[in-house]
Amino acid sequence: MNFETYPFEKLNQLLENIVPNSGYSPLSLTIGEPQFATPQFILDALDKNAFLLNKYPKTAGETKLREGMLKYLENRFALKLDNTQIIPTFGTREVLFNFPQFLLHDLKDPVMVFPNPFYQIYEGAAKACRAEVIYLNLNEDNDFQPVVEEAALKKADLVILNSPNNPTSSVMNMDALKQWVKLALKHDFVLLNDECYADLYLDEPLPSLLNASIEAGNEDFKNVLVINSISKRSSAPGLRSGFIAGDAEILKEYMVYRTYVGCASPLPLQYAAAAAWADQEHVDGFREKYKKNFEAAKEVLHVDAPEATFYIWLKVDDEIAFTKKLYKEFNLKVIPGSFLGREGEGQGYVRLALVYEEEKTREALQRIAALSEELGIRN
Repeated sequence: MNFETYPFEKLNQLLENIVPNSGYSPLSLTIGEPQFATPQFILDALDKNAFLLNKYPKTAGETKLREGMLKYLENRFALKLDNTQIIPTFGTREVLFNFPQFLLHDLKDPVMVFPNPFYQIYEGAAKACRAEVIYLNLNEDNDFQPVVEEAALKKADLVILNSPNNPTSSVMNMDALKQWVKLALKHDFVLLNDECYADLYLDEPLPSLLNASIEAGNEDFKNVLVINSISKRSSAPGLRSGFIAGDAEILKEYMVYRTYVGCASPLPLQYAAAAAWADQEHVDGFREKYKKNFEAAKEVLHVDAPEATFYIWLKVDDEIAFTKKLYKEFNLKVIPGSFLGREGEGQGYVRLALVYEEEKTREALQRIAALSEELGIRN
């Protein structure tokens, strides 16, 4: 399989011969990994259940974990799902990679549709499936919303949305989500929304695609699925806890497939994750931290905060030159937008992940502002 080099490896190659200014301490805004401490109650649950390492975990997930996830969906989205409508996963990266292979395996000429720029695992899954790809280009002209000629959807088998979006931070409203549900039913493709940033809203709570499915009259979620992860909302990426939820008929067969994949989460991690999923209060504290970071970005870079995520999609003149110069002069790493997109999408942008405490975030933003002023960039 001819996989594209991952963005972070591309960045390493881009910067490998550059000696950064040692007058600054090294900082990186590249990876979407929260740098806040995992809440103590989650660590306590992990410690309390460490003795369970002597047991094999169930592929289907422990009852306590499923209960925590179902409680989350009810508390956060007012969704009352049952066990046939959810499968715990080992984070969401693995499910994003192997679910398309399960779904599209028996199709002669499968077609996947997903946003561009994108989380690169979507592309990896498409390559593994030998699928044709149709891009939903996200750019300034369409306000970074996924739009496509409806005729192109007639041959689609799997459409992946990502709202709130990585890397652009755009958010689809309820009406837009409902329209996609209707398209999935009309053209009989599977619609999957990657909702890993759904809890990192800055003002009003955002709906799930499952809420939109109900609003569109599709109460049994036919052709509709969502994935979510604990990594961002709970500052616990090491727990590797996620889920896929929605259409019970699809999930029934996918569960059979997963018994062969061998990616069940260790029991201590499941019990720690169950505690995290069932609690919303700790997430409020993290949202406050991200709000402060965006307030700093407004003050320092004069950019408005998005509706959700912890990313800034910063417009620059030349993202490659900007990235290299920022590293050389200010010892700060960012990701060029062109590393996250194809066919020219992402050019002229860099992605900033505001994942540190406010003081360190502000320091990084001030370095970016200094370079922007030097280059005459105004946002």
